[in-house]
Amino acid sequence: MTSEDRQENGRENGAGPHAPDAVRGTARGTAPAPLSILDLATVGVGHTPAQALAATTTLARSAERWGYHRFWVAEHHGMPGVASSTPAVLLAHLGAHTTTLRLGSGGVMLPNHAPLAIAEQFGLLEALHPGRIDLGLGRAPGTDQATARALRRGLGEGADDFPRQLSELTHFLDGSFPAGHPYERLTAVPKGEGRPPVWLLGSSGFSAQLAGRLGLPFAFAHHFSSANTLPALDLYRSEFRPSAVLDQPYALIGVSAVAADDEASARRLARSAALGMLRLRRGNPGPIPTPEEAESYPYSPVEADFIDDWLGNVVLGAPGEVADGLEALRKRTGVDELMVTSHIHGHEARLRSYGLIAEAYGLTGAPRTV
Repeated sequence: MTSEDRQENGRENGAGPHAPDAVRGTARGTAPAPLSILDLATVGVGHTPAQALAATTTLARSAERWGYHRFWVAEHHGMPGVASSTPAVLLAHLGAHTTTLRLGSGGVMLPNHAPLAIAEQFGLLEALHPGRIDLGLGRAPGTDQATARALRRGLGEGADDFPRQLSELTHFLDGSFPAGHPYERLTAVPKGEGRPPVWLLGSSGFSAQLAGRLGLPFAFAHHFSSANTLPALDLYRSEFRPSAVLDQPYALIGVSAVAADDEASARRLARSAALGMLRLRRGNPGPIPTPEEAESYPYSPVEADFIDDWLGNVVLGAPGEVADGLEALRKRTGVDELMVTSHIHGHEARLRSYGLIAEAYGLTGAPRTV
């Protein structure tokens, strides 16, 4: 494939003129790979959404100072423990409070929205914060089926129509509808010189295969689908075709990680997230419970097994233990970037967890010297 072929293929599949530099992260401190953050604007018991969003803003500013590479927020609906229902709105706010940190959606659930609306939202974000925006896309509803129906009213086939929706969104972002297309005269505004790189997100093989075939970067949700991590990454790499975006695969994984003074303290914090997930799986979502509530909860044997399994997928402990665990996971999966998430109760504990991880790697905000 010639460079011209790759450029043309990239225009069809989500490329921007400066996409490669925008996609690949920068390792800092002693970290062997770039470190990033996925934040859900966590709402814990005893806190309000306003307090959670203020804490997310503080976390983004701290992440920039510490030297994390990117900061993503996710679209969720109907979950009282998550305040980031509308990533584009939150990203505009975070961009106004940071200067260099890459910001993105991890992700926007494409089937919930008209592609033109997403192209306009992220075109506006790129105009506000040029060169700093990532557009991560998922095909899951990010909610229950009733809420999904309410969100998708009149939007067609939903997740089953994802490839067509992605193609339409790409054409809106690039202004590249072919002659004769019903939308050839439509323009997503504002539209600047560049546009955000598109990432595909997934927890199974579908998006992994699609990202590979389109030559796009891929983000896998290891933090809640660890059994599928290696098969999905293998599929992504085996299906990868070079594009104007990437000449070789680039993958990151989301990882639940909790750092504290010692392993017992970190496990105590992580159990609150595990109980919150248990309630979500049981159809009873709510704010993230406190560690005290998680300790005193009367678990049935089946619930106790769920909690143990969930905690088994969390990298937790003292800062050095977390760094060692993350490095072992990176080596096992061969990913290019790690995106940590600490969905725990207590804004101070969450901020401190990310700070301790940064400290363990000696992040300073400066690129690592090789």
